[in-house]
Amino acid sequence: MRRFHIAFAVADIDGSVKDYTTRLGYDPVLVVEGEYALWRTPTLNLSIRKTSQGIGTIRHLGWEDDQAPTFVTDIDSNGIFWEYFTAKHQAQEIREVWPDVHYDPE
Repeated sequence: MRRFHIAFAVADIDGSVKDYTTRLGYDPVLVVEGEYALWRTPTLNLSIRKTSQGIGTIRHLGWEDDQAPTFVTDIDSNGIFWEYFTAKHQAQEIREVWPDVHYDPE
């Protein structure tokens, strides 16, 4: 399975969770209260993270791909940050940022 990944910078997690849940028609698979949320639909991996800078901007793009051998980052010719990862790689990154979160995508 391959899902397009997009990560947004937001000012309000609660309001953004309500908004994107409605827009996507899916509940998030993970919410870190006041800080982060993640949706995984059949075609899209969307994350939002609270920040005081760049609100409403794209933090990065990428692909969640079951075949990704490692977590890879790259910057394209336009300066856009890209990630390539499996769901397990993403879960590990989430646990590194928020050690009290026990997210497992399985």
